[in-house]
Amino acid sequence: MKYKSIKFSRSNQVEYIADLRKRVKDYFESNQISVYGNSTMVTKTIVMFLLYFGPYALMLSGLITNPWVIILMWAIMGFGMSGIGLSVMHDANHGAYSKNQHVNKYMGYVMNIIGASAFNWKVQHNVLHHSFTNIEGMDEDIDPGKLMRLSPHAPKLKVHRIQHIYGWFLYGLMTFLWLTTKDFKQLYRYKQLGLLKAQKRTYRSVLIETIVSKIVYYGYALVLPLIFIPGPSWLILLGFFIMHFITGLSLGLIFQPAHVMPTADYPMPDDTGSLENNWAVHQLFTTTNFSPKSRIFSWYVGGLNYQIEHHLFPNICHVHYKKISKIVRETTLEYGLPYHSEKNFISAIISHGKMLKMLGKGEMA
Repeated sequence: MKYKSIKFSRSNQVEYIADLRKRVKDYFESNQISVYGNSTMVTKTIVMFLLYFGPYALMLSGLITNPWVIILMWAIMGFGMSGIGLSVMHDANHGAYSKNQHVNKYMGYVMNIIGASAFNWKVQHNVLHHSFTNIEGMDEDIDPGKLMRLSPHAPKLKVHRIQHIYGWFLYGLMTFLWLTTKDFKQLYRYKQLGLLKAQKRTYRSVLIETIVSKIVYYGYALVLPLIFIPGPSWLILLGFFIMHFITGLSLGLIFQPAHVMPTADYPMPDDTGSLENNWAVHQLFTTTNFSPKSRIFSWYVGGLNYQIEHHLFPNICHVHYKKISKIVRETTLEYGLPYHSEKNFISAIISHGKMLKMLGKGEMA
């Protein structure tokens, strides 16, 4: 199936998104504020970069020699790396970090600095995931590989019966795939699908960019630590693993409970490629918020606990999600549409675990 063949309804609840967009626009205009990031966003960016590069600099300086403290530094870097991805890169690659698109471009490239591909991320996340949320064969976020079954329409294997047990460990390995094979396989697949041409990029240019960025990443993140950090090589390699495991697990626990939930729908197009709902209503049926009252949690995860607001308004910076969530919720309920929200992060994880078990046992057709 080619992604261009999918057609959303143009008649079902079309007035909903028009009304909602007007109300949200009125909020920004009446308060005379920009939809982009503000000083809070700049402060957060500095904090996240310090969380990542601060421990790194301390370790390379040779001031830290205690093995346990070295491991702690790598762990902090893991939270810094995931924070950069969730709170900085994500907004930038949606064009929401700044009204200056050059700033968005360069801040988005921090994805390359932490070992992955900003280009691939934008195609997988912005183009495929946001356009075709929870649609099997289109949304790559619910297609992590054969070992995980995240859609009731995906093939079921015997091993999936215990995916609710081992799945959490696989989430932790997510960024290792980025570092090794995923970006290259993904890039080639996007070339075959014609997605590079749609983004006005060539395969050669993105491939060179990806190779160079990975060489730079391995150089500063692994080679230099092996040379300059006091301690045996196994300690450095263990720290590197812990950093990436924390990052991968953090990203998995934020992104997957937003869509792989008992309340989520997994719509499939009919034989003509048509879907029952329009794009906005489709997002409501496939997306879940969680922990909306926790300011600290929301601050760290880049507002991605407000997934409904993010999916409906991806070009608005996450620092505004809490405020507009009231408008989105009220409007959505007025139109009799679903607004799924888990009370806290723990309940979201529990629900996601239940969904993994249901999908693994084939309890959802």
